[in-house]
Amino acid sequence: MTAEELIAQENRYGAHNYHPLPVVLSRGEGVHVWDVDGKAYLDFLSAYSAVNQGHGHPAILKALTDQASKLALTSRAFYNDQLGDMEASLAQRFAYDKLLPMNSGAEAVETAIKLCRRWAYDVKGMPSNQAIIVVCDNNFHGRTSTIIGFSSDPDSYDGFGPYGPGFLRIPYNDIAALKEVLNNEFVAGFLVEPIQGEAGVMVPDANYLAEAAAICRNKDVLFMADEIQTGIARTGSWLATCGDCHCANAVCERDESTYVRADILILGKALSGGVYPVSAVLCDDEIMLSIKPGQHGSTFGGNPVAAAVTLAALQVVEDESLMQNARRQGKVFRDALQERIAGLNLVLGIRGKGLLNAVLINDSEDSTTAWDLCVALSEAGLLAKPTHGNIIRFAPPLVINDQEMAKALAIIESVFTDYDASFKS
Repeated sequence: MTAEELIAQENRYGAHNYHPLPVVLSRGEGVHVWDVDGKAYLDFLSAYSAVNQGHGHPAILKALTDQASKLALTSRAFYNDQLGDMEASLAQRFAYDKLLPMNSGAEAVETAIKLCRRWAYDVKGMPSNQAIIVVCDNNFHGRTSTIIGFSSDPDSYDGFGPYGPGFLRIPYNDIAALKEVLNNEFVAGFLVEPIQGEAGVMVPDANYLAEAAAICRNKDVLFMADEIQTGIARTGSWLATCGDCHCANAVCERDESTYVRADILILGKALSGGVYPVSAVLCDDEIMLSIKPGQHGSTFGGNPVAAAVTLAALQVVEDESLMQNARRQGKVFRDALQERIAGLNLVLGIRGKGLLNAVLINDSEDSTTAWDLCVALSEAGLLAKPTHGNIIRFAPPLVINDQEMAKALAIIESVFTDYDASFKS
């Protein structure tokens, strides 16, 4: 089938809940993907940061196929010989007592919410059904009915209610607002993205996370970090909450000058290198053991394939120094964009950390400018997607090398410069 026929087929039989670029992909390797006509592209989306280790990494694929050929699924009705290794690896790496495995990021967020509330009732002694979770404006934590109920994006929540109570929203990167809302005695937790990815790569002030965590501790409120998109080396450290701490070893060394320890840590996406849905929630016994058998679970969560793939994906991050590469290539990317396109009338700003970056387009959210630019970029051989209408996110696999980065920058400069020649804001 041709690309046009495949697009028509998907539009005919599939739900219209996405608006993809008109590109039909059939193969990927490293930083590159190929369409059905054989055209190569540099992937600068990485499946929303799930493919940090690059497409089709041989070590991860080997773990997948080897384990799938032996035992793929047991459910949690029985133990399996892979899950314990995964739990130990992640718990020790990030210095937590326990891990609860799930599949999708949204499942992990829902799990964190349940853990926080149960802890509030059983440990903190809060009256039943009163626990409140504080979240931020412009948050993105998934698309379940609970999660969209505390979204500030009308596209996410309009027409899907009613929604349950128990959430309060405050501005992101606003310590004063957090202090004020924590005066509410029924607040049990603060759920936050260390960098807001879907909102357009909103990077908070350098001291925001540390101050927020300290305020939460002072009020006996759980600080919950959603690192689904920012975790696993994307921002140049194992976690965005690591700040400028770059532990080289498998076990967290906690450089207290920059490290912010979440009470509940939420991971997903790149945990598997993009080859299998895996997510995880980590916390200490006081929180985790508040949930008892029968109160939470997942048929597929913690299956042996997921565990084996996760171990391989984490090893790739270490073996190939992906944290270091994300830091170095991210600086190259931002510095080059500042030099080459920041002065264009088209560009309002450039921001990011590591290899999670965004260009703000000097047009309204309801304009087609960012979309048109992404189409032009794809025609030139680079894939990226707009977010919030007037922001383009750039997040390549962390395995990107100097030559690939140079090629990507040349494409971006050429496309933006050509578009700017006829652009009027």
